[in-house]
Amino acid sequence: MFHKLFVDHPRAVNETYGEHWLVANRFGVLMILAGLGAIVHGFIPGLMTRTGSNMIRKLHGEMTNRQPRVPAPAKPSAQPRGEWQLEYEI
Repeated sequence: MFHKLFVDHPRAVNETYGEHWLVANRFGVLMILAGLGAIVHGFIPGLMTRTGSNMIRKLHGEMTNRQPRVPAPAKPSAQPRGEWQLEYEI
């Protein structure tokens, strides 16, 4: 059980537990800050107009660049084009 909770996933993404903790917590804090910016934007639409979307793009780029490359599937996906789909795990 210990390995499943603390070792398996960090190893699967080629990190130690400590490295994974730092990366995951950094991402979490940045998402919270961007979320607060989005809340401010909801109240005052002229403020922080790009804060949330810029952070999403930044974190998505970082996350996809960190992931090991997986060969493309042989068959086209059943997922309709243009719809968002999970490409990675934190």
